[in-house]
Amino acid sequence: MTRSLLQHLVGDAEFEALFTDTAELAAILKFEAALARAEADAGLIPEAAATAIEAAIAAFEPNLADLAQGMIKDGVVVPALVRQLRAAVGEHGKSVHFGATSQDAIDTGLMLRLATAIGLLEQRLVAVETALAALADRDGALTMMAHTRMQQALPISVAGKIATWSAPLERSRRTLSALRRRLLVIQLGGPVGSRAELGDKAELVARLLAGRLDLGLAEPWHTQRDPIAEFAGVLSRITGSLGKLGADVALLAQNEVSIVKVEGGGGSSAMAHKSNPVNAELLVALARFNAGLLGTLHQALVHEYERSGAAWTLERLVLPQMVVATGASLRLATTLIGQVGFQSGRPQ
Repeated sequence: MTRSLLQHLVGDAEFEALFTDTAELAAILKFEAALARAEADAGLIPEAAATAIEAAIAAFEPNLADLAQGMIKDGVVVPALVRQLRAAVGEHGKSVHFGATSQDAIDTGLMLRLATAIGLLEQRLVAVETALAALADRDGALTMMAHTRMQQALPISVAGKIATWSAPLERSRRTLSALRRRLLVIQLGGPVGSRAELGDKAELVARLLAGRLDLGLAEPWHTQRDPIAEFAGVLSRITGSLGKLGADVALLAQNEVSIVKVEGGGGSSAMAHKSNPVNAELLVALARFNAGLLGTLHQALVHEYERSGAAWTLERLVLPQMVVATGASLRLATTLIGQVGFQSGRPQ
């Protein structure tokens, strides 16, 4: 699919790739293969069935038009996908998706993709922190004028200013790392979150499934979305901290202030003399975007009974956008920091 011009500005291809149809289907199929193997190892389905399912998934080419129609009808892609997969498996088709429900496949598939996303976010946070440390090493000994309530206040060190940008990012990175254990877990509850269909092998199957997918073990959490809300909160904190950095740079680069110079700014169609702090402005826009989406995602905590099609769909609409916005912000911040130079001389 062709990316829009706006996506080139505020998107991030590496993170967007985690939320394509191709990526989601691959993650769901990985769940189905691992589930079949776990159930065979636990003695719930025949060994031959697991082997047939794994082989069918390895060679599987989904009928995307049929999946699209199934999505329209069922609200989720899994029923149509399972029908296709059972047809591909043949005589052992009844063992496909045994004891599971659509939400198990989709939620576990999401966790598999978020594991990759979190790894990328951590790498980019380190890159931003490293760039800020290099900027502090170069310009930190300079002095600049602080501003409170948009008015000149008292002189401060540039190193102190940069520390106000880096410290919140370090805290968010530590929080993100600690959240991994609570967030990146399997979902396996069956139709109503009881695992009753797996009988006395339920705990064993769950443990084997988690091991095969390298995810944490958890009790069914179909309607317990607080770890996802917590993750979204960290995303908003990261982009908010970067938005603060962007706002400061844009203000400090104003001609009337001139504490910071930004190399390689954007041009104007009407005023050739201008150099606009585009990357700084984008950090502010993305911070506000994620802050708004966070409130919307919190609405998805409200599930009716044992599953909510409305809340679940809302979460699936919002969370990918927040992840992509955060990845883009970190990339843009690293670029911006490389463009920034503090002006030498006395405070104004």
